[in-house]
Amino acid sequence: MTVKIMVAVALGIAGGFFVFPPSIGDHMGIIIDIGLCLVLFFVGIDIGKQGNILKKIKNLGFKILLIPLMIAMGSILGAIAGGLLIKLPINEAGAIGAGFGWYSLSAIELSKHSSELGALAFITNVTREVIALITIPFVAKYIGKLESIAPAGATAMDTALPVISRSTDGNIAVISFITGVILSSMVPVLVPTLMVVLK
Repeated sequence: MTVKIMVAVALGIAGGFFVFPPSIGDHMGIIIDIGLCLVLFFVGIDIGKQGNILKKIKNLGFKILLIPLMIAMGSILGAIAGGLLIKLPINEAGAIGAGFGWYSLSAIELSKHSSELGALAFITNVTREVIALITIPFVAKYIGKLESIAPAGATAMDTALPVISRSTDGNIAVISFITGVILSSMVPVLVPTLMVVLK
């Protein structure tokens, strides 16, 4: 799966560079939305085929909330630790980590403070998504299925969900979706809050 993802990205880069006209960029947003909806539709079919998933999720109860909370904590603390290495202020590093891979929103929010910070947030969170797509199959195989949700962050509900579903099973895919929804809802709150609180 990882090889297929990398080949698809490479073909996309080559197509954008050599084949498609620049005007296609005006329609790229809707094309991506349609493609993503199709992917999620088929993931939904795979989840729906697992008859007892909802019962298992119900049995987990509030423990399921620990997954996104631990991912959020690890992402923010990891970003702060990385920020210290490059002498980035704690509030800026923490806010970038709180993007959880949602590069568009975190970049827009942090560009209100400075264009450099917005660009850094964009690059950091795009890189997280790319690394997640590459590493999820390995994490699922060698560390654990549940742990494979962590690299995806907020993208566990959309772009990374097909990779998680393929690398694990329907049960983990449902937990992944819930985790992604919770993390995504935290981004617009945590990013601006950490800029102020950790200053």
